[in-house]
Amino acid sequence: MRRALVAGGTGRVGSAIVARLEADGWNVVAAGRAQGDLTTVAGARALVDQAERELGGLDLVVHAAGDGFQRKAVAEVTEADWDRAMDITAKSTFFLAQAAAPALRAGNGVFVVVEDVAGYEPWPSFAPHSAAKAAQAMLTRILAQALAPAIRVCGVAPGTVAVEPEDEQRQADRTLLRRVGSPADVAGAVAYLATADFVTGTTLVVDGGRLAKSARPPIP
Repeated sequence: MRRALVAGGTGRVGSAIVARLEADGWNVVAAGRAQGDLTTVAGARALVDQAERELGGLDLVVHAAGDGFQRKAVAEVTEADWDRAMDITAKSTFFLAQAAAPALRAGNGVFVVVEDVAGYEPWPSFAPHSAAKAAQAMLTRILAQALAPAIRVCGVAPGTVAVEPEDEQRQADRTLLRRVGSPADVAGAVAYLATADFVTGTTLVVDGGRLAKSARPPIP
């Protein structure tokens, strides 16, 4: 039985990841905020320890936790807004990987980071979130180098996968496929990376072509 911990596994995207992994035969611990505070080193270590005890080891850890996604003008962003986004997104990614590394190394496991296309294009109305996701995307590459060859580290960067019905068409028009995605699309990408033995240090973008459509030619 393959064993997985999904941090943030009680949210919309996290729940879809848990469901997909279980359907694929994984034994999964789905952790939400009630199961530990990932913004602290002690909290990350406690969560990993709990999952190891429950599962008997770890083959996959998914960081799907997030916070700080709140529309605000740059002038209105507070220090608390900034810290909340950075802590749960970037800080917790690093220390969850650090805590999980010994268990994953024992079985040549995988660490998957659920990023966001906001880390690859500037979103002025969501500055803390965008900046935190950019930092997280860099951590995917840093951790892949630091933990190789025993542990693979990959990212999944979703585009619009959950919107209110009144906003769906506007978001769909931003993609090449002219539609929004679903949490199941993200879960499928995680499931692929969990078993893609020759893939590490890179991010699979699941955005319907949003980044490709919004790309601008370089400034000469």
